[in-house]
Amino acid sequence: MTHCSSTRRLRVAPFCRGVVSLALAVVSSIASAQAPGGAARFATDVEKLITTDYAGVEAIYKDIHAHPELAMEEVNTAKKLAVAMRELGFEVTEGIGKTGIVAMLRNGTGPTIMVRTELDALPMEEKTGLPYASKIKTNYNGKETYVAHSCGHDLHMAAWVGTAKTLVALKDRWKGTLMFIAQPAEETLSGAKPMLADGLFTRFGKPDVAFALHAWPMAAGEIGLNSGPVLTGSDAFEARFFGRGAHGSAPDKSIDPVLMASRFVVDVQSVVSREKDPFQFGVFTVGSIQGGTAGNIIPDAVDLRGTIRSLDKTVRNRMHDGIRRAAKATALLAAAPEPEVKIIPGVDSVVNDAAIVNRTEALLKTAFDPTRVKRMPPATPTDDFAEFVSAGVPSMFFFIGVLDPKDVDASRQPGGKPLPINHSPYFAPVPEPSLKTGIKAMSLAVLGALTQ
Repeated sequence: MTHCSSTRRLRVAPFCRGVVSLALAVVSSIASAQAPGGAARFATDVEKLITTDYAGVEAIYKDIHAHPELAMEEVNTAKKLAVAMRELGFEVTEGIGKTGIVAMLRNGTGPTIMVRTELDALPMEEKTGLPYASKIKTNYNGKETYVAHSCGHDLHMAAWVGTAKTLVALKDRWKGTLMFIAQPAEETLSGAKPMLADGLFTRFGKPDVAFALHAWPMAAGEIGLNSGPVLTGSDAFEARFFGRGAHGSAPDKSIDPVLMASRFVVDVQSVVSREKDPFQFGVFTVGSIQGGTAGNIIPDAVDLRGTIRSLDKTVRNRMHDGIRRAAKATALLAAAPEPEVKIIPGVDSVVNDAAIVNRTEALLKTAFDPTRVKRMPPATPTDDFAEFVSAGVPSMFFFIGVLDPKDVDASRQPGGKPLPINHSPYFAPVPEPSLKTGIKAMSLAVLGALTQ
C-alpha cells in the first residue's frame, strides 16, 4: 500500500495528486447528478418533451373542459383518461371507488410515487364565453343544472396525462413505480375514502411519496408551495329551525323560522370573532337557506347548510361547540323548539412533508425562474387529498398560477378589476403556459423523488 507521507513526498506526490483529483472528480459528478444543478439539465429534456406533446395535451384539456361530469358520475371522463394511460403503457384498473382509476407503470426497483388528479366538475353555469365553454346540463338534486369545470380539475387531468407522457419518455433515466390515480368526487370531499376502502393501497401498494397540484388564481407561470398545513380541514353543517306557520299578515300568530335562520347566520359569526383565537384560522359559512313556498306564507321550518373550516383541532372543536350553542340560543330567544343541528365530520387539513417540499423547492427554483417559485400561506379551501396524507403517505400538494399575468397586474392597480377565482363562473385558466408549467413542475417533482 502506498501512502502520501512527507518522507516520500517528492517521489509519489504526482501520483497522489492524481488519485485525489480523480476522487474529487467522481464526488463532483455524483453531487452534480443529485443536486438541483443536475436537475436543471433534466429540465431541458423535460421542456423539449412538453413542447413536442403540447398540442395533444391541450386538446385533452379542451375536450374535458367542454364535457364535464359531476361527482361520482365521471364515467366518460374516466374512460378518456384510462385510454390515454393505456396508450402510454400503464396497467389501468377502472372502477376504483366507483369511477376512479389507477394506472401503474413499473420500471425496475425503486420507490413508488403517486400522482393524484381529480375527475369531477361543479353544478354551475360557465360564463367565460370561451369557444370550448361547457354547455352541459344534468339533473342535480332533482333539478336540471349546468355543469362546469370552474375549479381547474380539467387542467389537472391534462397535466396529469402530460406528466405521464414525459416520465414514460424518460424511463431510461429512472427506476421505480409510477402510481397515477384519478379520483372521483373531490368537490364533495367524498372520493378519496371510497378509493381507499376499495383497496387502493392494499391492492396496488402503498406509495412512498404522493404529489398533487392545483390551479390557483395567480399569474400563469408561478408556483406556490409550503411545508406543513397548506389547505384547511372542513366539516359540513346542517340545521333545521322549527317554528309555527302562519299568514304573512299575522306574524304574531307565528314563530318565524325565517327570522330565526337570519338571526343565527349573523349572530353565529361572533363565535369566529370572539371565541376563536384571532391568530388562528377559522371560517364558518352558511351557503344555503331553504324555507317557504310563497311570499305571503310564514313557513314552519327552515333548513340551513354550510361549512366549517379550520387548520387547528382546538379551533375546530371550539367552533363546533359555539355553533351548536348559537343555534340553540336563537331558538330559545324565539320561544321555538330546539333546532336540529348536525356537524358532519369532513376531512383534515392537507399537511405537506417538509423534507419533500424542501427538496422539490430547490429543484424547481433551479429549473424555473426562482422568483416565480414562492412560499405561500395556507389556502382556505379543503381537499380530500388529505385522506391519503392521513393514511401515512409523505406528500406534497402545490399550486400553479393559471391566469393571464396582465390581468393579475391590472387587478392590483387602484380600482382594478377583481380576478375570478376558483368556483367563479368566469374562472378561465389560460392553457399556455399553465399546462406547460404544471407538467414541468410535476414531472420534475416526481423525478426528484424517484432519483433521490
